[in-house]
Amino acid sequence: MTKRLFKAVLTSAVVAASAGGVFTATSAHAAECIAPANPGGGWDFTCRQIGKIMYDIGLVDAPVQITNMAGGGGGLAYGTVANERTDDANLIVAASQATATRLAQNAYGGATPDQVRFLGAIGADPGVIVVSADSPFQNLGDLVAAMKADPGSVAFAGGSAAGGFDHLKVLQVAQAGGVADVTKIRYIGVDGGADAITQTVGGFTQGMTGDMSEIVGFLGTGEVRALAVLSNERVPGFDDIPTAVEQGFDVVAVNWRGLYVPKDISDERFNDWVAKLQAVGESDEWQAAMKANGLAPFTVIGGDFESFIAQNMADVTKLSKEIGIIQ
Repeated sequence: MTKRLFKAVLTSAVVAASAGGVFTATSAHAAECIAPANPGGGWDFTCRQIGKIMYDIGLVDAPVQITNMAGGGGGLAYGTVANERTDDANLIVAASQATATRLAQNAYGGATPDQVRFLGAIGADPGVIVVSADSPFQNLGDLVAAMKADPGSVAFAGGSAAGGFDHLKVLQVAQAGGVADVTKIRYIGVDGGADAITQTVGGFTQGMTGDMSEIVGFLGTGEVRALAVLSNERVPGFDDIPTAVEQGFDVVAVNWRGLYVPKDISDERFNDWVAKLQAVGESDEWQAAMKANGLAPFTVIGGDFESFIAQNMADVTKLSKEIGIIQ
C-alpha cells in the first residue's frame, strides 16, 4: 500500500435546504446539487458549501438548489443519476471516498464508475486514529506494536460498516506497520463518529478510526487523544497532531469530498463545471470553510480526478480482496 491509496480531497456545498424528495430545476434555481443523505453530515455539507460559494462569488445566477436523497449509502442517488438523469447539464452530486469505496466493493448493486463523470475534489477530511485520554498508547508506534504482538488484543470502532473506509484506514496502518495478519484486528462498525468515540471512551474498544471533523468537539473536552492524522501534512489549526507519515507509517487516508455529474452531458458543460469548482477551491470563502471544519487542502480536478478515481478504486479493490470483503 502506498500513500496514493486514499489521497484526495473535496468538500462541497450548495445553498437552499430540503428535508428530502426529488426536485427539478426551476428558473429560480438554475442548478441543483444532490446530497445523497439526510441533512447534516459530509455530503450535505459539500452541497451547501460549494453551492453557496458558487452563488456568492457569481459563478451561478441563482442559488443552487439542494436535494437530500438518502438511501443505500449513496446508492439511491447514484442509481437515479446513472439511470434517469443521464444528460441533466444543471445537476451536480456530492461524493466522497465512501462513494468510491462502495463502487469498488460493488455495494451499489452492479453500478460502475463509468455511469457518471467524476468532476473533482477541492478538500479532504483527513482520517484520524484516536484513543481515550487515559489510554496507555502514547503514539501510533505504541498502538501498532500492540497489534503486531497480538492483533486480536486491539479493537477499533468506526462510523462505517466492516470493510468500509474507516475500517480500511486501520488496516492500512497495520499493514504499513508490518502486522502479519490484519484480518485478526477487531473492528466494530457503529452509526457515526460520535458513537465510535463513545465506544472508545467507554473502554469497549481501544481505538477509534474516523475523520478529523468527527473528533474536533471531543478534542476540546479532553476525552480523547488523537495519535495520528492520516494526511500528508499536519492540519492547520490542529498542529499538535502528528501525521502517520512522520511517525514512520506510510499511510495517507483522507476522505475527499467532491462532486460527480451525469455521464451524458457535453464535454463543454463538463469543463464549465470543472472551471466553477476550480474557482470555488481558489476562493477565500472556501479557504475559510476548510479551516473552520478541519479540512486539509487538496485539489484534483477534471481529467486528473478521473484518473485518480480509477487508481483509487483499483487500490480499494485490491485491499478489500486481501481482507475478504469481496471475492
